Amino acid sequence: MFNYIISRLFSAVIVILGVVFIVFMLIHMVPGDPIEVMLGESATAADRELLRQSLGLDQSLIQQFYQFLQGLFHFDLGHSLHSKKPVTELISARIGPTIELTLASLLVAFLMAFPLGIIAALKKDSFTDTAAMTFSLMGIAIPNFLMGPLLILLFSVSLGWFPVSGRSDLSSLVLPALTLGTALAAILSRMIRSSLLEILHEDYIRTAKAKGLSRFRIITKHALRNALLPVITLIGLQIGALLAGAVITEMVFSWPGLGQLTIESIQKRDYPVVQACILLISTTYVVINTLTDIAYAMLDPRIRLSTKIG
Repeated sequence: MFNYIISRLFSAVIVILGVVFIVFMLIHMVPGDPIEVMLGESATAADRELLRQSLGLDQSLIQQFYQFLQGLFHFDLGHSLHSKKPVTELISARIGPTIELTLASLLVAFLMAFPLGIIAALKKDSFTDTAAMTFSLMGIAIPNFLMGPLLILLFSVSLGWFPVSGRSDLSSLVLPALTLGTALAAILSRMIRSSLLEILHEDYIRTAKAKGLSRFRIITKHALRNALLPVITLIGLQIGALLAGAVITEMVFSWPGLGQLTIESIQKRDYPVVQACILLISTTYVVINTLTDIAYAMLDPRIRLSTKIG
């Protein structure tokens, strides 16, 4: 198990270093000049050059990347080109709302996916099964940038139940969480259904039925526990997707989180802030997936054995 954890951690470090390089290069290759955005078209060439030198943008990409790595190893993400504030300060102010939205979306997804997936598996080929899978198909097919406005039109404009946008109280969290959580619930419910259908035909399930165990106990103690293995992997992958999807959802609902900060920084060509935001999202994605792999290996010893043999 120790060797497996070390190998996964080593792979995670390699991926993160690759992400650091790719993000830095892609951000600097995006068309547009931050100096033009900051000073406008009326600025003189001397003013532009002076600002470029003061920000270090006159250096080569290699020099800028080297300085970026130096700061990164010292946990210094630099300063915003526009506000001049430390990037860590800007991210610290925005990461809380994003975590709040992500956790709320996960809660919505779990509350919807597990009942739907279990009922659909137990009522295979029935009307209930068809209705549950139709819902999941709609959840997958409707993107966040469409689901969000639809929920706003229905629950905010027409019914007036929830705020249209912003982050004021708990009610303002409902619609963004539904937007993100519905898509995840659709995917999870289908995975839970398919996993349960495979498990319900196993010999030990038939043995449990022959012993006279209740259906509830068979499902919760025997079937669902083993069916969760592929579901855990999917949840780990989808948490990263939630962070990526939060970028769009936060813009739709004017949610003051990391996604909104990323879009605003891209529009301003604020390189240090964009790099830090994308790096944080990517690193979180890699870390969560690494922890998921380790958890999967702890639950299923065959994973550890196959790694050891290989």
